[in-house]
Amino acid sequence: MQLTHYTTTFPKKQFPIVVICDNISNASNIGSLFRIADAFGVEKLIFCGEGISISRKATKTSRSTEKVVPFELNCDIESVVSNYIENGYQIVALEITTNSLPLREYKLQANNPIALIIGDENFGVSETILNTCNLAIHIEMYGQNSSMNAVQATSIALYEITKQLNEF
Repeated sequence: MQLTHYTTTFPKKQFPIVVICDNISNASNIGSLFRIADAFGVEKLIFCGEGISISRKATKTSRSTEKVVPFELNCDIESVVSNYIENGYQIVALEITTNSLPLREYKLQANNPIALIIGDENFGVSETILNTCNLAIHIEMYGQNSSMNAVQATSIALYEITKQLNEF
């Protein structure tokens, strides 16, 4: 028998992960990020950039998870990242760079909270923010394209990160 939202027995758990969005502005992506953050027990979701809002389309896509996932809207991503650096978070960009590590090779450090930075739908994580990160990780792809949707990439990364956190 197929289970529903009300009959699943998944344990409720929150992980020491904050997802910081660098100019994610598409309403469908914003709503989907709420669903993913809820599904993976993310501590907080932060949307950074000018003019970003939680629109009706975003809330429709989120299926009410915007009501249960702590979130923040903040224009200044540099101050947000600085705050998490000061509070001992490992700052990890999900971005393909000349020095990025494949996600499958990324090994978490026990008891070290993570701020995962995901980038703008068109331009990725800004160079300024990349320069403040402890490291960048990427998802290996085997087709012609060198990028994927920000939400899909975040889902894959959070799956691997929470899998590792569950092993501690």
